Amino acid sequence: MEPMRRFLEKHGFETLNLGYPSTRLTVEECAGLLRPRIVDAAERGGSLHFVTHSMGGIVLRELQAVAPIPNLGRCVMLSPPNQGSHVVDRLGGWAPFGWLNGPAGRQLGTGRDSTPNRLGEVDFEVGVLTGDRSVNWILSLMISGPNDGKVAVSHAEVAGRAAFKVLHATHPFIMRNAKAQANTLAFLRSGAFLSE
Repeated sequence: MEPMRRFLEKHGFETLNLGYPSTRLTVEECAGLLRPRIVDAAERGGSLHFVTHSMGGIVLRELQAVAPIPNLGRCVMLSPPNQGSHVVDRLGGWAPFGWLNGPAGRQLGTGRDSTPNRLGEVDFEVGVLTGDRSVNWILSLMISGPNDGKVAVSHAEVAGRAAFKVLHATHPFIMRNAKAQANTLAFLRSGAFLSE
C-alpha cells in the first residue's frame, strides 16, 4: 500500500499504513488487533477515511460490524473479496495455501457461511474498485468470468456500497495503478469515482 499512501499524502491526506498478521490470525483476531490503533487515530478528531486492499476490506467490515468506528469517513476498497474468492474454495484446504495465506485467508471462500458473506450489507460510505486483468492465469482459470487473478469482478461487489468501478488492473498491483489512485482520491474527496 506504500504507493497509495505516498499518493494520498502528496494530495494532502495524513496517512497511517496499518498491517496485520493474517498468516497467523483469523479475520476477527486481525480486526481486534487493529481496533486500538484505529480508535486512537479517531480520537485525534476529524473524519477517519480508509483505503483497503483485498482482505483489508473484509477486516474493515468486521471492525465496523463488531463496534462502529468513531468518526468513520469514506472508504475505498481495492479488489476486495466481498463475496469471497473462488480460489479459496478450490485451494483453501491445501496445506501450502494455509502456510501462505494463514487462517484469515481460509475464511474468504464464497460459501454462505464464509466470513465475507456472513458480514452482510455495508452500512458506511464505500466505493469499490476492482480489476479485470490477471498476472496469474492458473488462478484465473479457477474463477468464473472477469477477474483480477484472485477475485471475480462480480464477487468484489457488496450490498450497500455507494460506488463500484472496474479498472484494467491486477489484484497485486491495483494500488500502484494511476487510475486506481486518481479514483481513490476522488471518492475520498467527493463520495464518487471519476466519470471517465
